[in-house]
Amino acid sequence: MSELRLEELSASTIVAANSLILKPGQEAFVAPTSYALAESYFNPATEWPRVVLDGSTVVGFIRGHFDRDASQPEFNSCIWRITVAANAQGRGVGRFAVESLAAEAKQRGFNHLTVLWDEGDKGPGEFFHKLGFVDIGTSRYGEVISELKF
Repeated sequence: MSELRLEELSASTIVAANSLILKPGQEAFVAPTSYALAESYFNPATEWPRVVLDGSTVVGFIRGHFDRDASQPEFNSCIWRITVAANAQGRGVGRFAVESLAAEAKQRGFNHLTVLWDEGDKGPGEFFHKLGFVDIGTSRYGEVISELKF
């Protein structure tokens, strides 16, 4: 694996991010990247969409959301979306993306990052827990809310 890096979205990386293929069964736990891409342009002051590249290949996508005035506290500083290509999972791509988002959150003056997900056998809970996220509650839609403090 080459050195991982983040890049802002461009015409070519949007197509690649939208074409990321997940492991079977993971699609149920993440909305299509195209939704996150479209949503991220509604309020660029609060949204932070980035692709993760390994060399010149897009291997992941992460979208952060930062809004001190969010109506729900779990949305003040959070991971809105994260997707890692099936063939790149287990190689540090997701960790790199989350750590990069956490660094951005710190730079913006936040001391935590939250994430929400649906529970399930192929869901992302184990991944987030390995990164140090701690479950702090349940959303009004039944999703697990976890937080990483820094």
